[in-house]
Amino acid sequence: MGGNCRGCQLSGRQLAQTRFTGADFTSTSLVGANLNGAAFVGSIFANADLSRADLRDASFVGSNFSGANLTGADMAGVQGNGFDLTSANLSRTNLEGAVMLGARLSRVQAREARFGRAQLVEANLSDGHFERASFAQANLAAATLAGASFAGADLAGAILVRTSLAGADLSSAKGLTQAQIDQACSGPGAKLPPGLVGKTCKGGPRLIILRQGGILRQNGPATYSVQIDGR
Repeated sequence: MGGNCRGCQLSGRQLAQTRFTGADFTSTSLVGANLNGAAFVGSIFANADLSRADLRDASFVGSNFSGANLTGADMAGVQGNGFDLTSANLSRTNLEGAVMLGARLSRVQAREARFGRAQLVEANLSDGHFERASFAQANLAAATLAGASFAGADLAGAILVRTSLAGADLSSAKGLTQAQIDQACSGPGAKLPPGLVGKTCKGGPRLIILRQGGILRQNGPATYSVQIDGR
């Protein structure tokens, strides 16, 4: 699908495996739509309503979902580089196992969202609301959390290597350990749970992202590892 469908009414449609290329679906309603396995290439879904939509295993390449409503959507296993979700509503959204390297998640509303095991390397989560969200076992290496709120969020086992915590409120986050904080860059204004002490990074190592498999899902999820060089 391509072309212009701004403000269209597509709620509840069966669009599994559909490929959206160069399409403009700004402000379109896709409430409860089935978009399982869909591919979004160079398309615009800014301010679209995808609440409760099925987006499992979808792929995103150069697409814009800024300001979109994804409340309660199922986005488990989605994959995409530089996926733009700026100011989107991700409340109670399922993003378990998502691969979103360099994703733009600044100013999102993501209360009670699930990011367990997600790959969020170099993602921008600044000024976002992640209260009671789950980041258990997520990879947040080199991500930016500046000004974001993680009240009651679960970060048990999350990878925080060179993650910028400056200005982030983690004071009531759950599951954090001193070992995780030792790998992160706390910086000024970081609020940590009682008993944990942050550090300021100077200079720093290079992050080498080693990729196995493709960005777009083929016969299974892409997997990533991060190598730290010259800590």
